[in-house]
Amino acid sequence: MMKFIYADAMDFVDPQFDFKNDRNSKGRIVQWDDEYPHEFLDRAPYDGILVSRGVVGDIHRNGKYTLPQMMRFRREGARRFLRYGEDKYPDSLLFGDCGAFTYRDEKVPPYSPADTLEFYADGGFTHGCSVDHIIFDFDEGKGRVREEMPQETLDRYDLTLQLASEFHVQSKSLKGFTPMGVIQGWSAPSMAWAASQLARMGYDYLAVGGLVPLKVPQIHAALSAIREAIPSRVRLHLLGFGKIENLAEFERYGIASFDTTSPLLRAFKDAVKNYFARDSEGELSYYTAIRVPQARENNKLKAKARRGVLHQETALRLEISALDAVRQHVAGELAIEKALDRILEYWKALNWREDHDEASQLRALNKQREIYRRTLGDRPWQDCACRVCREGGVEALLFRNSNRNKRRGMHNLHVFYQHLLAHRHAA
Repeated sequence: MMKFIYADAMDFVDPQFDFKNDRNSKGRIVQWDDEYPHEFLDRAPYDGILVSRGVVGDIHRNGKYTLPQMMRFRREGARRFLRYGEDKYPDSLLFGDCGAFTYRDEKVPPYSPADTLEFYADGGFTHGCSVDHIIFDFDEGKGRVREEMPQETLDRYDLTLQLASEFHVQSKSLKGFTPMGVIQGWSAPSMAWAASQLARMGYDYLAVGGLVPLKVPQIHAALSAIREAIPSRVRLHLLGFGKIENLAEFERYGIASFDTTSPLLRAFKDAVKNYFARDSEGELSYYTAIRVPQARENNKLKAKARRGVLHQETALRLEISALDAVRQHVAGELAIEKALDRILEYWKALNWREDHDEASQLRALNKQREIYRRTLGDRPWQDCACRVCREGGVEALLFRNSNRNKRRGMHNLHVFYQHLLAHRHAA
């Protein structure tokens, strides 16, 4: 069955966060006191972690890591840095890639096979992708032949294969390491040909790149062509696969693993499907977190205050009223319709535009009321046993600040992984 590899982006939470006062724990030091999903939850919600070289950065290029963090990562290795030791997480995997999207605008990748293998060796990775250069174009159907393609696309294509060849040869010096050849292409046939060349080089694990902008039919076309072009023993990994609802459709292509951050990111980047659940038939379903932003920090509210449309004191009063309404309803002290009245009074202050059509805005308000009624009425947090919901309750359903939103993201990882495990057992 497919392995779920979580693409880490330094997302963690303060385990002692004070929900009532919206306050981090006293003396908190982020890197040391905060916890990764595998630490905070009762069980790691993934089979492995992917760390991108582009996210870590180096002395020449900035990533998300600070310089001291980057140096400690290279010195201590990924497992110790991520607190993801094999003793506590047996059979866990550690994947690495170059983060081709971070250098997408450059003519050639800033990394070589040799220094990339050094990065993987320092980090103690179990698997690592060859150096690749992302190709954004994707043709439907058979696609354009090589002679019809822009020279820049051909250069990226040929360079990716050349670097993969060098990477495979040089990777033989690393013990206990699985090299992965990255597939790039502008069409299903070009990706299939690249895959066949990588298999001939000796790769038995290939990573399919360039999937992020593709639609589901395009991914099917690419994977079908790739699978036909390579031996069945060659495993496939999907890089940056965000279409998790469609995951079951792709099993027939012999997908060994995929990586994504999607369940966590959706907690704060998706306006509607930002809290995961499983329905009565065991399928993924979604709820909408109740948006109660901090009045002093929200850009929309601050802009309205500057224009004189909304006094900041009024916004603060509405914010407190909405928060209290959620908590009072959950405690059985306030009827749901009255709670919704107060929540939506703040929603209206946040979203109402004096220059927009009032009838359409009223329709939006009523639609939001139904969405929030479902969230408060169903109380999905009561059906979840993960630590986020056990400790936070409805606080996990408040779309508000980083510690709440990332907690909800960790809950989503838990639900998504449980969904995958149930699917594995049923297969």
